[in-house]
Amino acid sequence: MKYTDIFVPGGFPLHTYNPRTEKSLEEKINEARENLCKLVTVTGQTKSGKTVITKKLYPKENSTWIDGGSVKSEDDFWNALLDKLEYYQTENITTIEEKSGGSSSEDLVKGELMGIGGSKKYTISENDKTSTTSTKSKSISTKIRALRALEESKIPLIIDDFHYINRQIQGDLIRALKSPVFEGVPIILIAIPHKRYDAMKVEKEMTGRISLVSVPSWSKNELLFIPETGFPLLDINLPTNIASELADEAVESPHLMQEFCRRISKLILIETKKIEDIDLKTMYHDVAENIGRPIFEKLMKGPRQRNDRIQRELKSGQFVDIYGLVLSALAYLKPGLISIEYEELRRAIREIISSAPPQMHEVSRVLRHMSTIAATDESSAPVIDFDDKEKKLHITDPFFSFYLNWGTI
Repeated sequence: MKYTDIFVPGGFPLHTYNPRTEKSLEEKINEARENLCKLVTVTGQTKSGKTVITKKLYPKENSTWIDGGSVKSEDDFWNALLDKLEYYQTENITTIEEKSGGSSSEDLVKGELMGIGGSKKYTISENDKTSTTSTKSKSISTKIRALRALEESKIPLIIDDFHYINRQIQGDLIRALKSPVFEGVPIILIAIPHKRYDAMKVEKEMTGRISLVSVPSWSKNELLFIPETGFPLLDINLPTNIASELADEAVESPHLMQEFCRRISKLILIETKKIEDIDLKTMYHDVAENIGRPIFEKLMKGPRQRNDRIQRELKSGQFVDIYGLVLSALAYLKPGLISIEYEELRRAIREIISSAPPQMHEVSRVLRHMSTIAATDESSAPVIDFDDKEKKLHITDPFFSFYLNWGTI
């Protein structure tokens, strides 16, 4: 077996999939099939496996998957749904009138055909019988046709990265999807944790009709399942202490653990290195630079502006602007996947700066700009999110946390 088939970061790990049976996650998500008549929301940290487990239960071959990141308008959503269900928008009504002698009859035939609106009429004569056919097209709105198709097909609908969708559009979609949910169509939303109540916030009438399934962060033992299952398939004996260290550094993310194991397998099988000669710190740094550097640089740069920003000296002797100061404070905290209180971040800033720290409104402004940059980045999910009302900074991406630990700050 190839190591690339065993360890699959970012894909479905057929050989190292951990069902986490004791948490009954598969059972809870699968309830949507059993005429649950509730909107199921699956929440979990970025790269925690929530999409992987949902795809195992609802594979794309017999389910409809829509990526929330691609939905910029409500029409985008309904068009995508119609396209995936392979239903049409134009309904043709054909009328056939036959005349024979002094009698006539009329039949109505309805069909669902994609075509251009309008009508056509033609006459067929056979002896003394005349047949006249006319066709008219009636256009149906995309939204109505998509909802009708969803209710008729009963095909499960999964909206991944639901938190990416604009709040107003979220509300419009949920209000429209109430009907198929009521009819028992399995509908699942996948989102990151601090957005888990979006469905209820945008549509209060859904209270009581939402089933929440929380995919918790991975424990160390759950992460160890991956190397303990995968390496024996490659005839590699990975020492227990190395496996334990990998689990400690994976920031509770199976994706990172898969990445570590894949790289170690390549070093051993392709580059013929001995396990004891592998420099794990170098590997961590390489992984961090590969997966976290681009977004870090964007956050470090901040939004465009005309004037040069004030440079502030750190106790390390380095000079940074206010964006570099905030990121250096985060690196000082070395956060996992957590929500950081504003005051905790301010304390870290005071610990690393050699002069007076910036004012509260300045730091808040920077955090708001960073959140905007992270949300508009083309990565799979925003790495941070700042709640200005609650004054909390949510670290939502393990790759970003890992970079703060092992990348070049």
